[in-house]
Amino acid sequence: MTIESLLPKHLLPELVALIEAGQQQVAINVNSTLLLVYWQVGKRINEEILNNERATYGKQVVASVAEELTQKFGNTFQLRNLRRMMQFAQVFPDLEIVTPLATHLSWSHFILIFPLDSLEEQLFYAQQAIASNWGKRELKHQIDRKAYERTAIADSQLPSGEHTMKSVFKDPYFLDFLGLKDGYLEND
Repeated sequence: MTIESLLPKHLLPELVALIEAGQQQVAINVNSTLLLVYWQVGKRINEEILNNERATYGKQVVASVAEELTQKFGNTFQLRNLRRMMQFAQVFPDLEIVTPLATHLSWSHFILIFPLDSLEEQLFYAQQAIASNWGKRELKHQIDRKAYERTAIADSQLPSGEHTMKSVFKDPYFLDFLGLKDGYLEND
């Protein structure tokens, strides 16, 4: 007699599902905590080193901080990533905006969003990545396709009273479905 024959058939799949759900929740919590730590590190460096009239030697100080943190905590805190953390805190200065985004997006997502021109554009891509469950590759693809600009053009082409129609054109996949590739405007 095997152990499987003694167990109810539903028990093992239920236990597997519970464990996998727990693992997923742990991963979400770790990611969220990691992003909030990165944001706080960037904010503190920006406040203490760069904003307190120490900018003339700030680059040297940041490099020294990076060396110390790298020795203590590993390569995650090398100068390049430390500068990204500082950029993170500059791009998203409000913790109330960062906290909900951090539960859904990875550091790789944020790195793709940082260079965008405006907070509105950054939030657009962040919210679309969350709503559509985009990985970093799909997010990069959508940024390269200029989904934000296409949405803005589509919205400006529609009369202001037609809010339902505007939401249809917010999804770049809609245009692809209609066979309107990157060379076409939304009103085409």
